[in-house]
Amino acid sequence: MGDVLSSGSAVAALGLIAGFISIPIVSLLIWTVDSGAWAAMRSPVALEALSLSIRTTAVTMCIAILVGTPAAYVLARFEFPGKKLVDSLVDIPAVLPPSAAGIALLLAFGRFGLIGQYLEVFGATVSFTTVAVIMAELFVASHFYVRQAAIGFGGVDRDVEAAALVDGARRSTAFMKITVPLAFPALIAGAMMAWARALGEFGATIIFAGNIQGVTQTMPLAIYTEFQRNLDAAVALSLLVLGFAFTVIFTVRYLTRKATEYRE
Repeated sequence: MGDVLSSGSAVAALGLIAGFISIPIVSLLIWTVDSGAWAAMRSPVALEALSLSIRTTAVTMCIAILVGTPAAYVLARFEFPGKKLVDSLVDIPAVLPPSAAGIALLLAFGRFGLIGQYLEVFGATVSFTTVAVIMAELFVASHFYVRQAAIGFGGVDRDVEAAALVDGARRSTAFMKITVPLAFPALIAGAMMAWARALGEFGATIIFAGNIQGVTQTMPLAIYTEFQRNLDAAVALSLLVLGFAFTVIFTVRYLTRKATEYRE
């Protein structure tokens, strides 16, 4: 009897969560059917915001993967002085409010910031540019990739790598042909989650990069702007982001399954 009640409670809890998430989504879809939101998707604001978001998140992910992969490997496999501090710093962006992250970036790389003031001497301005958008996205999203990649590398059997080294393989070759393929499901999952986080970034971007159409106005900023003057356009942009979210989820699951099959 107790098991039945426990199972019933668990199913009820799952139903509540599913309903709480699905009702706003359904409401969004219903609005697009009864309004001119579809036409708003072809507006210059929507198209420019979509294009900018695709470009900046693509660059963000390339940087996160190129820098984050070796960094995650070091965190997973080596002990060094200050490792706990570095490990904690990697997690800071995950718990820091995005608005605080934006202020921190502005104070560091803004025109009068700790580093920005010296860049200004050479005529290099970072804040309120597309570069600032990428930096904001990288700051808040890289954690997801590095952490997931570190878990993946930590789960790789070291005996397999050792066997390759004994057979004469170079350490870099063993890393690329053995370690990375074995950790690939975790790398894919981390990359897609980081990309999704970068796509949805708002607080750090609007403070550090501003909200300039065609330059720094990404999808979340465009939604915020259009909500104040054109609800249909805001709904249209929200629907586009929702579509990207579902695409990310299904892509992560598909690639993770394929990578796991390949590893096995």
